[in-house]
Amino acid sequence: MRVFIVYCHPSDDSFTKNMCDAFIKGITDSGNEYIISDLYKMDFNPNMTEKEYLRDAYYRNTPDVASDVLEEQEKINGSDAIAFIYPVFWTEAPAKLVGWFDRVWTYGFAYGDKTMKLLDKAIILCSAGNSIEHLEQFGLLDSMKKVMLGDRLFGRAKEMEFVVFDSTSRENELREKNWNMNLQKAYEKGNKLFMEE
Repeated sequence: MRVFIVYCHPSDDSFTKNMCDAFIKGITDSGNEYIISDLYKMDFNPNMTEKEYLRDAYYRNTPDVASDVLEEQEKINGSDAIAFIYPVFWTEAPAKLVGWFDRVWTYGFAYGDKTMKLLDKAIILCSAGNSIEHLEQFGLLDSMKKVMLGDRLFGRAKEMEFVVFDSTSRENELREKNWNMNLQKAYEKGNKLFMEE
């Protein structure tokens, strides 16, 4: 089985990078495989052009989709699952990942007469500086889940999971205290991704 990882973080000096590496090790140790789009390393362009906007705005299922977008769509349709790994910036994914959805979720692929396959699983692994309690108290966790699961991934995967690794900001003492436990959790999410519940 194969998982397509969409990874979005501007720095290798981060908990998120370590989390991604642990998830990948879990995938490979379970005998499965992965492909990855590291959006920053690829210098993926998140900016939708006017031509792209008008194609989707007028629901035109035309073949003039940009080559970098087609490559991402092929990675999706060549996989059994998709994983999004990113840090939470102001209750949202980084702008580059938001732009990835803007451009890759094209009309005729992700909606309309869809050619995007129905994936077996979709998983979101995100790191948040705030605690889960803070995110829940102010309704931020629900907002993040509604956007990712209720809009972007809705109807595009049979099973979906949203995992938050909280209190990971550098000044938080829980970052170091929970480091190994969190990386073990990321490893297990990869290792058991394709196991039957």
